[in-house]
Amino acid sequence: MKTDIEIAQGSVMQPIEQIAESIGISEDMLELYGHTKAKIDLTKLRDRERKGKLILVTAITPTPAGEGKTTTSVGLADALHRLGKKTAVCLREPSLGPVFGVKGGAAGGGYAQVVPMEDINLHFTGDFHAVGVANNLMAAMIDNHIQQGNALGIDVRKITWKRVVDMNDRQLRNITCGLGGKPNGVPREDGFDITVASEIMAVLCLATDIMDLKERLGRMVVAYTREDRPITASDLHADGAMAALLKDAIKPNIVQTLEHTPALVHGGPFANIAHGCNSVLATDTALKLCDYVVTEAGFGADLGAEKFIDIKCRAAQIEPSAVVLVATVRALKHHGGVEKAELNHENLKALEAGLPNLLQHVENVMSVYGLPCVVAINAFPTDTERELGLVKERCRELGVNVVLSNVWAKGGEGGEELAVEVLRLCGQTNHFKYCYDENDSVIDKLSAIATKVYRADGVELTAGAGKQLKQIVELGYDKLPICMAKTQYSFSDDAGLKGAPRKFRITVRNLKVCAGAGFIVALTGDIMTMPGLPRVPSAEKIDIDENGVISGLF
Repeated sequence: MKTDIEIAQGSVMQPIEQIAESIGISEDMLELYGHTKAKIDLTKLRDRERKGKLILVTAITPTPAGEGKTTTSVGLADALHRLGKKTAVCLREPSLGPVFGVKGGAAGGGYAQVVPMEDINLHFTGDFHAVGVANNLMAAMIDNHIQQGNALGIDVRKITWKRVVDMNDRQLRNITCGLGGKPNGVPREDGFDITVASEIMAVLCLATDIMDLKERLGRMVVAYTREDRPITASDLHADGAMAALLKDAIKPNIVQTLEHTPALVHGGPFANIAHGCNSVLATDTALKLCDYVVTEAGFGADLGAEKFIDIKCRAAQIEPSAVVLVATVRALKHHGGVEKAELNHENLKALEAGLPNLLQHVENVMSVYGLPCVVAINAFPTDTERELGLVKERCRELGVNVVLSNVWAKGGEGGEELAVEVLRLCGQTNHFKYCYDENDSVIDKLSAIATKVYRADGVELTAGAGKQLKQIVELGYDKLPICMAKTQYSFSDDAGLKGAPRKFRITVRNLKVCAGAGFIVALTGDIMTMPGLPRVPSAEKIDIDENGVISGLF
C-alpha cells in the first residue's frame, strides 16, 4: 500500500495558472511561487459580491485512532467538483511543530490530498516565517523601549507578549532573558509560544485587508504599566513595521488537490489555543469565485466549530449552509473504552458507549447553532455492517443521515454520496445562530459555551482569573467574543474524560485580552501555548535522499 507522500509524489499537477483560471482568477492576479503554487492579488476582487454556499467540516472529539477531517474536506471538494459544481476547498497551513512532532503532515491523506504535499508541510510560501518575525520584532521593540529609558512606564513584570518559534520546544516555555549586564538588556522572566499561538497569526486570519491588518496589529495589548494601563503595539510605534513584514503573508495561497480542485491554503491558528480557522480572506475569496466552498475547523466541533461560528463567522459576517461531522467507528469505540490495539475487532457494546460523543456534537450543531448536519463515517476495512448500522440508527433518531465516506481510498469518487447529501442540506432553510450574544457579560459567555456546548455544570474562575476579569471590564474589553483554550481530547478541561462526560465544571485559570484579534482567550485546565515533542517524534522518520526526494511525511 502506498503512503500518503508516495501518492502525492506520483501525482501529475496542472500549472497553477490553469487551476486559478478554472475559478476566474486571471494570470495577472497571481504571484507565482514556482509552477504549482501562487499567492492571489485580491485587488480585482475587492468589490465582488459573495455568491457561494459555505460548507463546514468538523469532527468528533479527537482520539489516537484518527478521524480524517482534512481528508474528508478535500475528498468532499473533489466530489462536488466531479458533480460539476464550481468548488474550492479552504484549509489552514500546517505548523512545523506538529509536522515534526505527532502528525508528520497535514495536507489530507490517501487519494484526498492537496499538493505539492511536501511544500505545503515544509515552509510553503513563508507565511509562518513572516508571522514569527513580526511577532519577535514586537518583542524586541518592547525590551528596547525599556532599555532606552522606558518612557511609557512598562512594568517588566506585566509584559504579556512572548516570543515565538514554529516548533514544539518545551524547553522554551519559561526562560530568563536580558542577562549579562546592562548592555544586554533588563533581566526578566519570559517565554516562548508556538508561532500558531501568536496573536499575529489570529490577526492575519481575521483581517479583511492590509489596512484592517495594520489597525488590528496596533490594537494588540503587549504589556501593562505599574498602574495597569494597557500598552499597545501602536504605543510602541510597531504596527507599521509589522504590517510591512506581513504584506505578502496576508495574500491567500492557491494550490490544488490530486484531482485538480482549487485549494486555498492560508493561515494556521491552533484550535485548542487559538481560533483554529483558515483566513477570512481565503474564505471570502473562494465565496466570491465559487458556488460551493468547503472549509474545516480544527479538532472537534466543541473547539473548531464553536470558534468558527462564534468568532470567525461573527467577524466576517458569513454563515455556513451545512455542516459535515466526521467520525470513525474506531474512534467511537475508543471513546467507549477500547484501547487502540483492540479497535479492529467488532465491539457493539463499546461503540454504544462511545456514541454519545458523536451525538452530543450533532445535537450542538443542530440545536445550539441551528444548522443542518450530516455525519460522514470515514471508512475503515475493519468496520462491520452491524457497527455501521448502529451508528446510522442512533443518528437517525436525531433526524440526521449517516454517509459512508471512502475518499481516502477513492478520492472524489468515494465522496459522491456525501456530496449529494451536502447539496441537499445546502438547499434547506437553516436557523443559524450563535452560542451567545457578544453583549453578554464575560461570565455569561463563558457559561454559555461551557453549559450549552460542553454540557458542564458551570464555570469557575481562579483568583487570578477573577482579577483579570475585573481589569477586562474596567478597560472595556468585556464585549469581545471568547476564545476557549482547552484540551482537544475531551468536552471537559480534563483530557482523561472521554465520551460525553457529565457532572463537571470548567476551570478558567487565565483570561488574556487579544484586542487585535478581537477576542478574549480563556485558558482552562493545563493547556499549554507551547507544545512539546512526543517520546518518538515524527522528525525521526522524515528524511531526504541525494535526489532531493523527501520521505517520512504521512
